Formats: sequence, structure tokens, C-alpha cells
Amino acid sequence: MGGSTIDPATEHGELDTAFAETVRQIGASIGALYLLEPDGQVLSLTLLSGATAELAAPWSRVAVAAPAPVADAVRQDRLVWVGSQEEMTHSYPRTAMALPYPLALAAAPVAGGRRWGALLLMWPANRPAYMTGRERRYIESSCRTLARLLEEGAARGGPRVVPTGAGHRSAGGPVLAAADFVERLPGGSCALDLEGRFTYLSSGACTLLGRDADQLLGTRPWQSLRWLDDPAYEDRYRAAVLSREPVSFAACRPPDTWLELHLYPDASGISVRIVPSGTALPPAPAPRRSTRTVTPTRAGQLYHVMHLAAALTEVVGVRDVIDLIADQIMPAFGATGLVLSTADGGRLRITGHRGYPPEAIERLDALPLTTGFTPAGRAMSSGIPAFFSDAEEMRRVYPDATPVSGKQAWAFLPLVISGRPVGCCILSYDEPRRFPADERAVLTSLAGLIAQALDRARLYDTKHELAHGLQQALLPRTLPAVAGLRVAARYLPTTRGMDIGGDFYDLIRLGGTAAAAVIGDVQGHNVAAAALMGQVRTGVHAHATVGTTPDQVLDGTNRLLTDLAPELFTSCLYAHLDLARGHAALASAGHPPPLLRLADGTARPVDVQPGPLLGILPDAGFPVTGIPFPPGATLLLYTDGLIETPGVDLDRSIARLGHHLARADDRDLEALIDDLLDKEVPTGQRADDIALLVLHREAS
Repeated sequence: MGGSTIDPATEHGELDTAFAETVRQIGASIGALYLLEPDGQVLSLTLLSGATAELAAPWSRVAVAAPAPVADAVRQDRLVWVGSQEEMTHSYPRTAMALPYPLALAAAPVAGGRRWGALLLMWPANRPAYMTGRERRYIESSCRTLARLLEEGAARGGPRVVPTGAGHRSAGGPVLAAADFVERLPGGSCALDLEGRFTYLSSGACTLLGRDADQLLGTRPWQSLRWLDDPAYEDRYRAAVLSREPVSFAACRPPDTWLELHLYPDASGISVRIVPSGTALPPAPAPRRSTRTVTPTRAGQLYHVMHLAAALTEVVGVRDVIDLIADQIMPAFGATGLVLSTADGGRLRITGHRGYPPEAIERLDALPLTTGFTPAGRAMSSGIPAFFSDAEEMRRVYPDATPVSGKQAWAFLPLVISGRPVGCCILSYDEPRRFPADERAVLTSLAGLIAQALDRARLYDTKHELAHGLQQALLPRTLPAVAGLRVAARYLPTTRGMDIGGDFYDLIRLGGTAAAAVIGDVQGHNVAAAALMGQVRTGVHAHATVGTTPDQVLDGTNRLLTDLAPELFTSCLYAHLDLARGHAALASAGHPPPLLRLADGTARPVDVQPGPLLGILPDAGFPVTGIPFPPGATLLLYTDGLIETPGVDLDRSIARLGHHLARADDRDLEALIDDLLDKEVPTGQRADDIALLVLHREAS
């Protein structure tokens, strides 16, 4: 993926200029602006400085749910600071695997009237491993400026590479004198731009490299000099660009001439000194951490594989596997089409696809494994990949396949685990394409990782279906009608993990003028939590319907749980509503306090003294709190997933929720719940389950 350098004074001028100025003023070596795509689930790289778009390709799109600094900045609405490589390895192992260089970074949300995305800034590791208050305030102020410019309609697109001006020197001055100076130095000197291309070579460098300047200028060393065509050497260049620290290495120019190459980077490119091995150079500035200790990664497409392999270990369901292949693996290998098939009952069932018309998918779906229509069945049965570089090659063996797909080149990658076929991944191309041996090897290795991810994902989806069905069966399908009371409820699973949990709610009719409302949260997000939730709800319902008081309801349910010894604890809030008297009695087992909004629009937390969580102490007590519940009042019961935000005090979160409740329109309770969720969970990403139960006392 390429990117062109632009002048900030273009149609994108104000946004680009503000971005470039932020990167320059804060002293960052690399900056990137990510913007949310329309669906709000993916961050797309839009502006970049200090590196090439090709170098940033593995991170051009980042899922908001991903464990990455820019995603956390958006999801948690906070500035994320990573001060060292060690901290990166601990906090973001996937990012550290793909960025094994000593550096520091900050990611900050870009938000104003709405959330736009995140600003990413990177520094060499020789800066202090902490951020000052002044730096933090400057970054936050700059993010507000970027948000304002975006709200004013700054254009999208990209990624665009924006120069910051730092490190660029005037072309004027004694150019010839400088050239003479370089020529007098021992050894050779050359310069690379940030894309790795030669921009200058001294005669000494040409002699040592064994090529004329006109053969090298504009080329990359690992492409024009075959003896430097090694991923380890390209990785030294990457290390210099990303860490902004000097890097040195030795390489052998055939047949037996060893050279030392010393790279000195800055914001404009890299200066390289080349000397025969053993020749002494003036000591280079010692980096705080030696980049010689960096473990080399693969270059080019192989470099993508590091990132993709880490990503494949984190996918959850089959849909995640398909999205990852489509969003990252297809672009990395230039594919325009994808078909992912799985073996099911002796047939190839298409699980996901991209770049194919519906009629083609309909024709290809459910083919027998023994089909002669496409190579997919044979590739999966034999476990041997099949590559077709053009339509004629495919037509000779499978004459019917080409007209159906309309593609011109294919890679059929069997997905096999321990000799057991689980599916076939097909990458296809609109134009003929050669598949060199090294690319075939990479794709074959990647297929093994996809197979493992797909197998895990199918198992997860099966478990999830079972657990989700269990949970839905245990939650009330409808709430009973109670005269004088309007009610609405909502359950939202976590957006990570099994998408199930132990949050529950219920409304129990107790005669003509009374009702009981209950909400609770069982610890965990798995089948055990969902099952225990059903037991708790049943226990509460059984005790409530025999006319016991709120403390007795919780006491009886608590004894049931301690007898069951489930090793999971449950918070619960029970409210008895006496509509005839306009009164409510509440008891809590370690649950967040409900919110009461009166007819005049004022809202406050109800001061309910909580008892311990259910299932811990068999003889626990649960104090009862009485409050007025007059006509026009609204009572909001909720679980902690609605209010818990990392780094934010719980009391402040509850006060914020009360503020939102006070300003909400209570004429439509479903719309009121939507409004609260939009304000409390604006990104839609939930680290915990959320349950809400809203009860509005009708005016007389």
C-alpha cells in the first residue's frame, strides 16, 4: 500500500497542518491519525508522518475491539501512554510482537460533538519513560482541535503521508563543498529516504557496494543489491526508522568482502556510513537500549505475517476469522476475492466470502468434497495447496470454474489440523498473477494458522449458541402488565468473550396494586454464570410470591445459594412497590444503588444500605430502605456494566448517570433506555454485561 507525500496547503490543508504541527511540537518521531469508519467498529489510518504508508500497512485498519493502544484510547475515552518496550510487551503483547523496537507511544481520543478516532504519537526510547502534565495537556488540546476541524468538514481519504517540517534542510548553501567533504571521508557514505530508497551515494559507497550510482539511486538496497536481500537487513532499516536510534550491522558482499553499515536516522531519512569490516569509526551516540538485541522480523509480506499470526490467535468466532482474512490477509497479498469453505457432511459449505456475486456463491456452495468443478475438494482432501496463475491454467483442469467466478488467478489453501481437514481458504485475483515459491510458502504457513483459528472459532460458536440459548430461556420473554406502572427492560451482553453472562432482571406482579422489581449480576461470563442466574431468579420469584418482605426474599435466596455452593457470587437489588400507598421498600445484596427521578425532573441515587453478596454468608442480613414512589416518579435499576469505566470513580459514574436520567424524556421508556446507553456506552463496546429495568409510576 503506497502513500504520497503532500503539501499541507492542499484541499486537506487545515487538518493536515494541525496534525503536522502537533507531531512537530510534541517532538514525536512518528504520528498517525486514525478515524472511525461509518460502522464505528474499525479505525482507519488517515494521516501519517515520519514513516511510509507501506511500513504502516499492517496497522492501516484497527478494530475498535482490538487490544491495541489506539483502540483502547477510543473505547475507554482516555489517553493511553506506553513508556517503554517492556511496558508494551506487558500491556499489548500483540502490538509488541509486530513492533519489536525500543520506543514510547501515546494514543489519545479525538472527540468533540462526537467521537472521531484517535491520535497516535511515537518517540524514540531515549526520551523519559513518563509523560509530563504539560505534554498531556498539549496532546489533549491538539485532539480537540483536530476534532473541531473534522466537525467543520475536513475531507477524509488516505492514508496520506504528511511532512512535519522537522529535520528538513534547505537545498541552498555550499552544496559542492559538502559533496567534496563527503568524498574526502574514508569508506563510503549514502543516504536513504524514509521509504528506504537511495537518494545519495558517494563514490566510495559505490566502490564498496560494487555498483554505479545510476544503478542504485531510487532503488531500495535489499532490492538492487541481492546480497542485502535478507529480511534481517531490511529489519535493521525498519528498526532505525521506527526507533530513531543508530543501528549497525555487518554484511558480506560476495564473495568474501565484509562491510560494516552504520545507520543514523532522523525525521528526514537515514544517513549511512559504509566501511570495510575492521575499520574503526568515530564512536556513535550510544542508544539507551541497543537495537542489536532486537529480534529480526520478516520483511515485506513476511513482515505482515507476524502481525497476522498474532491477530489470528485473538479471533473469537467464525465471523471474526472471516473478517480478519478479508480485512488484513486479502490486502496483504493483493487478493480481490475470498471464499472460506468448511467440511460438513461430505460437502463444502461456504462459511464466508468477499468479492463474489451472489449467483457465483450459490453455484459454489454445498459442492461434494469429491467435486471436479473446482480444486477446493481435492486440495482439502489431499492437504496439498493448489495455485493457478491464470485462467488458462485453471481451464485445462477445471473448465467450468473460470466462467462461474470470473477470476483470473487462484490460491487454494487447505485448512488441515493434525491430518484432519477442517476447510479450504481460497484467495482469488481479478488479473493473472505469479505465485513465487517464497509467497507460496508464506501462504501455506498462514493456512495452518487460519485452520487452527477456524477450528477454535467453530468450537467457540457452538458453545456460545448453547450458552446464549440457555440465557435467553432464563430471562423473562415479556414483563407482566401492572396497573399504574409503565416498565421497560434491556439486556446487552459483553462485546468480548462469550457474549453471555449472569446479569438478569424481573418484574413480579403481587396483587392488583403491588409489584416486585429485581435486578442482579452473577459473577462471570459463561454457561455456569447463566445457569446460576436462572437459579437466583427462580429463588427470588419463589420467595416474593408468598408475600415475604424484601429482606426475607434476599435472605431465602442467599440460603439457597450457600447450600448450592456454586463458587460464584451474586449481587442483587430487590424492590417492593406499593402503588396504592406510593411507597417502595428496597433491599440490596452488594448491588449498585438505584436512581429515583421525581416528577419535577430531579434525579438522585437512592441511599440503600447494602448487605453482602449472595452466596457468601448463610446468616447475612439485608437492611430494608423505604422511599416514596409518588405518581410521575421513575425508578432505574441497573447493573455495574453500565457505570464502570476504568480510571473513573464509581460515585462520579453514578452521578453522571443520574444527570443523564434527569435530562431524559420519560414519555417513551424504550427511547429513554436508548438515550442512556448512547451516553454511557457511546462506542457500543462493552467490557461487561449490562441490564436495565425502568419503572415509571403513572400520574393519577
